[in-house]
Amino acid sequence: MSFRLTTYSIKFESKSFINPVDIIKKEYQFKLNNKIMKRAENKVVVVTGGALGIGRETCLLLAKHGAKVAITDVLDKEGEALAKEINKAGGVSKFWHLDVSKEKEVEKVYSEVYKEFGRLDSTVNNAGIAGVDKPSHEVTEKEWDLVMGINVKGVFFCSKHAIPYMKKSGGGSIVNISSIYGLVGAADLPPYHASKGAVRLMSKTDALQYAKDKIRVNSVHPGFIWTPLVEDFGKEKPGFRKQLDSLHPIGHIGEAIDIAYGILYLVSDESKFTTGSELVIDGGYTAI
Repeated sequence: MSFRLTTYSIKFESKSFINPVDIIKKEYQFKLNNKIMKRAENKVVVVTGGALGIGRETCLLLAKHGAKVAITDVLDKEGEALAKEINKAGGVSKFWHLDVSKEKEVEKVYSEVYKEFGRLDSTVNNAGIAGVDKPSHEVTEKEWDLVMGINVKGVFFCSKHAIPYMKKSGGGSIVNISSIYGLVGAADLPPYHASKGAVRLMSKTDALQYAKDKIRVNSVHPGFIWTPLVEDFGKEKPGFRKQLDSLHPIGHIGEAIDIAYGILYLVSDESKFTTGSELVIDGGYTAI
């Protein structure tokens, strides 16, 4: 038995004819694009150190993807301006002054965020400082404690006071910003490196403790990113930028948005099976 396939050609005299299939395709593509643009839709997220650098880019990206963003920082002017920028663009955001090294402030801010938005889905513990660049034997107790107070106690306090609200919300995601120097060593910034190593293991401990509560905890390990903190660190070092570029096999230093996309993934439900992990975004630095 044989079959003959016959092709029929239909001519339309009207040039204004619109193919219904094309309409369906366009509608589907619009829905698909809209879905992609809402990877964190209606999630309430606190971002510490949110006014500048990685924190700022993270707030902008989360808001773009539908999150309600609580920006916190000690930089009031910059934080307020960012919240206005997000709201003007159609997002939802509010700024709170917060020194993460002070537990009473942390407790108050997380309580107010929960009252403002009615839930808490994620905290991005990003606030941090580099501290002094001295050999270990020259670092004073005060200099050591300053870095630990913000970089380690700050992560502890924010996680501590976020977790009860995440439990009420049915789960959540804690994203702790560590560093490549939470994974490898270098002959500078002893307090900073120690603090970022602590953040890495704190993340794993909390991931195990709160998995039963559907709270995921992960650390992000950026390579050198051109942020105000890094720029300030190298402002008196000629050729600093080029030197940093050369350290990365990919050929250049990273940008804040590179880290923000990693954070967006960990905040979103796309990472529902990811906890206790280290997300390294470093241009190949730690692969050498």
